[in-house]
Amino acid sequence: MKKAAMKNAKLERKKLAMALVFAAYCGTANGFDDPFLDVTHGIASCPAPRPPAMSPEQARMEAHLRAERGTRCYLEGRCRLPNSYQYDAEIIPRVKKAILADGRFRDTTVSVLGQRRWVFLQGCVRAKAQSRELEELVKRIDDVERVVNQLSVSR
Repeated sequence: MKKAAMKNAKLERKKLAMALVFAAYCGTANGFDDPFLDVTHGIASCPAPRPPAMSPEQARMEAHLRAERGTRCYLEGRCRLPNSYQYDAEIIPRVKKAILADGRFRDTTVSVLGQRRWVFLQGCVRAKAQSRELEELVKRIDDVERVVNQLSVSR
């Protein structure tokens, strides 16, 4: 079983490396295709968070670290998928849906970014308590490992 896990991890690293080379060749701003969604738009004065961007050179430098971090989760038995970054495309739309369905956050401006089962909350809220409530909501979503709260209070 351990050999199969190592083989899967090695294959995933190769796939990731190929994707990175392709992304660098194409010059895409988000070479790793990390999901980024605008969720709410309730504070007009809030500066719009920007989607992740990096140069092809930065993507090449980041590639090894991402391959290692992504497969470690699987090898340690904490992930069912062979790479923790594979969860993000599914997690981030669920985060958006949960925030919109909750109703308490209509008066915020929030964007979400997913990387290796971590959710980054960016934008503005009306109060510190609202920031904590939003973080707690997102923490309860399946497959979310960590929430990084980068929200600022704007009245």
